[in-house]
Amino acid sequence: MKNRLKLGISLVLLISMGSCVAKKEMLYLQDSEGVTAMENIVKVEPKMQQGDILAINVSAIDAEAALPFNLYETPIIGNTVASAKPLTYLVDSDGEINFPVLGKIKAEGHTNKEMTNNLTEALAVYIKNPIVNIRLTNFKVTVLGEVNAPGTYPVPNERISILEAIGLAGDLTIQGKRKTVVLIREQGGKRTFVDIDLTSKEMLNSPYFYLAQNDVLIVEPNKSKINSSAVGANTGIFLTAISFLISIVAILIR
Repeated sequence: MKNRLKLGISLVLLISMGSCVAKKEMLYLQDSEGVTAMENIVKVEPKMQQGDILAINVSAIDAEAALPFNLYETPIIGNTVASAKPLTYLVDSDGEINFPVLGKIKAEGHTNKEMTNNLTEALAVYIKNPIVNIRLTNFKVTVLGEVNAPGTYPVPNERISILEAIGLAGDLTIQGKRKTVVLIREQGGKRTFVDIDLTSKEMLNSPYFYLAQNDVLIVEPNKSKINSSAVGANTGIFLTAISFLISIVAILIR
């Protein structure tokens, strides 16, 4: 009788502490079966923001004519002069960059293509057939919460999707909540919070599927993780109480 009682209480304890994650909570894009052709793929080009750092190179058939529009710094290490490095341009608090000869130029709110066209048009006054290349050097995204490798990740090609960002972070843990991943985006002085459902293929058509620079993804814990955490915080007291009750019952039924 005592052994059965102890076994029953132990089983209750194990069941109460255990957690189960349903299969449907683990799968991505659950509603895409077979071959699915998505006709309207949303392509969102990131817009420049305050704090962005731009690498801008101007070239032309007449190389000398382009020299005033390409600034370089020559670092000196000890008595050694290192190779010259092109200067970058910070998008300031007014959303502008200070460009050689042209002066202040609006950058915030423009895409790379728009900024390239604007600079090309302005430089055409000084250079014949100018070629402008712009690269955002500090494009990065952050992934936090229930992922295997949370952190901030640089994006050299200035284009990354939510799924790629999650891949960089080592995928969600088994306790990650896939139906409501929170995206935080700041643009134009406004902060936006968006819930992303990784289990639905509609995510692929979302204007937020491709991330902008400085976006933050937060993967919340699912109910199993929350419940297990609640139990874990009081495990010592819980086990002590159960052990005490087993001892009392064992004495009473002798």
